[in-house]
Amino acid sequence: MSSIFPCIGITGKRGDPTLGELLQPLHAHLQAAGIELLVDERMAEFLPESRQMPLNQLAETANLVIVVGGDGTLLHSSRTLAPYDVPIVGINRGRLGFLADISPQEMLDSLDRILAGSYEEDLRFLLQAEIRDQDGTVLDSAQALNDVVFHKWNTARIIEFELRIDNNFVETQRSDGIIISTPTGSTAYALSGGGPLIMPSMGAILLVPIFPHTLSNRPIVVADTSLIEIRSCGRTPSEHVCITCDGQTHLSIRENQVLAISRASHPVRLIHPSGHDHFQILREKLGWGHNRT
Repeated sequence: MSSIFPCIGITGKRGDPTLGELLQPLHAHLQAAGIELLVDERMAEFLPESRQMPLNQLAETANLVIVVGGDGTLLHSSRTLAPYDVPIVGINRGRLGFLADISPQEMLDSLDRILAGSYEEDLRFLLQAEIRDQDGTVLDSAQALNDVVFHKWNTARIIEFELRIDNNFVETQRSDGIIISTPTGSTAYALSGGGPLIMPSMGAILLVPIFPHTLSNRPIVVADTSLIEIRSCGRTPSEHVCITCDGQTHLSIRENQVLAISRASHPVRLIHPSGHDHFQILREKLGWGHNRT
């Protein structure tokens, strides 16, 4: 088979003992098609005879990376792969699959269509979260494809913090925290917090309060060019606050430091088979009624 992706990388969910059930037929199918294959070294136990290397090294060479797992696996892989500008295909091993949207049953047929050029590319931006000192020095940082959450930690009390957007004071909020979400993350934690669903292609950032003390406090949608700054205030000790990126990476913040969030410079390139329908995924995953006419 002639492919526009002559070199393909494969990675998956670490620690899943059943992953070989998909990785082995996937590897054999692509190998038979004459594709050069590179395998994330963490998958070595499933594909011991394959060419293996660290994921970041794999991303430097591959024309496409296949991620086998649920959305959590794809979130983790995306943050590593985005700076290398390599497109990603997600094979869904999880429950929801908003991002990894190809089912195991359709895996080989869908990949054949993609390799033949029948696909759609879907650019998703990430958030850059930085802990900054009073003079603006960046002390720590992380990225998120879904969301950055500033939330209470190890306490039953609400926390108090100051919110600024583009250097403009917005409010002092007392709540369990706040979710800063991309359009991609609008179907994740932000949805549970009462936030709106945002089309993935929109240039917007969503701010959703978590159990706010003021009932009039509502989600806010701002431009993706905005700089969002959050600082603990009042009687909230810094050790009662934690910052979580995609529910996987944690940052610590101390007194007189600020959490600064903005759009990251490198997007994630998701690949879907032609005919991809975002609303179909919403109907299936959220249980919306179908049009019966």
